[in-house]
Amino acid sequence: MAQLVNPDLVRERSRASFDAEKLTAVLYGGPDEVTRKRRIEALALKDPDYTHEDLSYLCREDQYVAMLKKSLMAARKVRELGLSERDRDSYMDFLLDWRAGAVNLHRTMFTITLQQQGNQEQRAKWLKLAEDFSILGSYLQTEMGHGTFLRGLETTATYDPSTQEFVLHSPTLTATKWWPGGLGLTVTHGVVMAQLYTQGRCMGPHMFILQLRSLDNHKPLPGITVGDIGPKYGCNDGDNGFLRFHQVRIPRDNMLMRFAQVAEDGTYSMVLDPRLIYGTMVSMRVRLTEQSNFALARAVTIAVRYSCVRHQSELTPGEPEPQILEYQTQQFKLFPHLAAAYAFWFTVQTLQTHYEQVNSRLQEGDTSGLQEVHALSAGLKAFTSLAAHRGIDECRLACGGHGYSHASGLIYLLTSQAVIVTGEGEATVMLLQLARYLVKCYAKSQAGAKLPSTVSYLQTVQSAAVSGVAARDLNNFDVLTEAYQHRAARLVKVAAEGVRFKVVSEGQSESDAWNNCLVSLVKCAEAHSQFFVVKTFVEALRRVDVDDSARATLTSLCQLYALHGICEQAGDFLQHGFLTGPDLPLARSQMCSLLSKVRSDAVPLVDAFDFHDQTLQSVLGRYDGRVYEHLYQWAKKSPLNKDQVHESYYRYLQPFLQQNRAKL
Repeated sequence: MAQLVNPDLVRERSRASFDAEKLTAVLYGGPDEVTRKRRIEALALKDPDYTHEDLSYLCREDQYVAMLKKSLMAARKVRELGLSERDRDSYMDFLLDWRAGAVNLHRTMFTITLQQQGNQEQRAKWLKLAEDFSILGSYLQTEMGHGTFLRGLETTATYDPSTQEFVLHSPTLTATKWWPGGLGLTVTHGVVMAQLYTQGRCMGPHMFILQLRSLDNHKPLPGITVGDIGPKYGCNDGDNGFLRFHQVRIPRDNMLMRFAQVAEDGTYSMVLDPRLIYGTMVSMRVRLTEQSNFALARAVTIAVRYSCVRHQSELTPGEPEPQILEYQTQQFKLFPHLAAAYAFWFTVQTLQTHYEQVNSRLQEGDTSGLQEVHALSAGLKAFTSLAAHRGIDECRLACGGHGYSHASGLIYLLTSQAVIVTGEGEATVMLLQLARYLVKCYAKSQAGAKLPSTVSYLQTVQSAAVSGVAARDLNNFDVLTEAYQHRAARLVKVAAEGVRFKVVSEGQSESDAWNNCLVSLVKCAEAHSQFFVVKTFVEALRRVDVDDSARATLTSLCQLYALHGICEQAGDFLQHGFLTGPDLPLARSQMCSLLSKVRSDAVPLVDAFDFHDQTLQSVLGRYDGRVYEHLYQWAKKSPLNKDQVHESYYRYLQPFLQQNRAKL
């Protein structure tokens, strides 16, 4: 098949310094995992039953219908194939990607919430129905007027002991549930977060499960007004919806009661530590961090391959036009994001391991480590989603005019990634959640308390900037890690002491002091998150089993990620004295030298991500590099090309032109 591949990509792959297949095994956890991945991927992507028109050429309603049909067919086939739970999830991920919000939200937030927050009887009643897709559910938290701030939610669930029912109600317009995926047209049930009122007291937000639509004709049940919220920036094949309750009654045992209960007489009691409720949030944030990583890796794959196929201008007069990846400016646009994709890949693996360890203890009621992983996942979800969004857009821009076409696949990635930046916790709010945890840990460190592993560096915050040091070896991993640790520690110290100063010395209230330090607090959370990424990347390189050539390439990527961050945030590193003025030009010089090192292996590095062409959904990023032939064929499929003369000519253009000609 080599003759069918663009010669530029054949040449790029032939000069690789390492075996891309072996690096793929490292990324996915071993050869057996790669085999499993490809087996499930083939089942999902090579099934002709899933073939449908390019969604770019469909109106919104037809997009929704196409993806609903595809997702429901997938739900049926996973049962027929007899896949394990893990393989079933992989199958659905490969097939649906971010699309088909109804089924995706059903099998994540809806089902996970039932698993983690329902008591034994409720799980027995509802889980089988959900897992067999006998019902379809959504997760109804966000309202028109409130999102991340759960205590501000306005939907009420008031207990009536005379009937042993809860009455769900939307008391204001802003209490309308807004944005839940699949709610507009698809789901039959929902898990609803509402303010629980019993015996005249508000007990805060709690979860309730209820049926929303008839199982006979799918019409909304009495008291429920529901619909689609309209077109969005992206993900328009999904039916994000709105919903209002008007005195809707549900049985008492529809309140998810694993952690708290309301007795028949209305008495409220806690059953388990209420902090256990955060397990569902953390699991979703870990998943979204992984999605951000994959999105950035896909965008870089598309842009790097296209940059090797695209030839433009002259480097040397009279010579053939070079690949645009030969230009240092193109390398500078793309390779830091390639390095970030690898850094995030290892970071996600570490975060997943950390979460799984904490979650296993949570199932036994042990909350140790929950605050740490809750804060860490919040920060990394925000940090990686923002970085991925910026990176995807820069990859789009690096592809020139063709990057603006839906054929590139980059528009889809960009608009889908924008959802992750905001969804399940807006980025700034998430960073501030991490910042609050960091400030508390800093205060504990000052009191001599032992800190969890991810923040233990705060126990050694230096009281003054480092000064008078000799020139540093900025290619040394220990130096780079120490630089990021020093930056994070100092910024946490500045933020924490800034809040304290405004309270103690200026007499501000805690809330005013916090608000007046928000910029510093966000900055310290970003610094902590980036330190964790750098540290994790370095530790991964010291741990992974690869040959010398692959290790050298990964080392260059790790150095590039760290040095690029130093150059981007030079003020932080200089202000706190870890680096001095002469260090900065050296950092920039070494960063540019690394660009040329990464250049020779750029295509094998993106090949190692092992993204199937159907996963990339990109004409520009095809594995065979036959961009121009397929771009032409893609354009010809446009419905506007169905007839040589479009009907609008006869209705509008012809009369207009004839009228103007008659005046001549």
